[in-house]
Amino acid sequence: MTAMLAGLDAQVQAALDTVLDPELDQPITELGFVRSVAIDDAGITVHLRLPTAFCSPNFAYLMASDALDALRSIDDIGVVRVLLDDHHDSDKINAGLAADSGYLGTFGSEALESLDDLRKTFQRKAHTAAMERCVATAIRDGLCAPDGIQRLTLRDLQDGREKSALMRRRFAIGLSTCPNSRVLVDEDGHPLAPEAAPIRLRYARSVRISIEGNAHFCRGLLATRYGEPSSSTTQFTNTRTRSPQ
Repeated sequence: MTAMLAGLDAQVQAALDTVLDPELDQPITELGFVRSVAIDDAGITVHLRLPTAFCSPNFAYLMASDALDALRSIDDIGVVRVLLDDHHDSDKINAGLAADSGYLGTFGSEALESLDDLRKTFQRKAHTAAMERCVATAIRDGLCAPDGIQRLTLRDLQDGREKSALMRRRFAIGLSTCPNSRVLVDEDGHPLAPEAAPIRLRYARSVRISIEGNAHFCRGLLATRYGEPSSSTTQFTNTRTRSPQ
């Protein structure tokens, strides 16, 4: 395989890494939801799978649609096909994706809510969990006292994975990323009064625990469903003979 074709593999992997499960706030690649990737001269075909056949159809569509968009952003990738396997709405979702029908066009009267609204709901939950992780780490590392968490600013946080995750999530939902902004904020990004801060942190902790618990549960279901020791293994083949233009 030439270096350029190997580079295409890396681009595909990087694109799929950007696709998140909206509820679990983790890449579908890490969760094991990417069953196979096949690249040839015509384009690329990706098969997705989920922990159960009855996972929420709107979540399933959102992930499949995001994967389609992410792969289409790769230069000269060719025809992109994303297929959802083993789901009770696989046929409907796959047909809608192939026809570029959009969520409403795919589900019609069954589409009870906007995908934009759903995405925002889970982006806010992801921000809440990321916020709690940063505050808990700051307390542990002595950057702030438990009774002073409402004064903690983004500038006070140590650089690293947790802070980067918080900054990305703040940006995604339109909250300030100014270094002087408070870390612990309400749903609208407003600073909290001293008496409100512990309540907000307890709520944020419950959100974070729920997200992490659901992710662990889904990994177990996926591994049990497909009988694999490592549910994150993706079958990856590249038979392309031409280099990208």
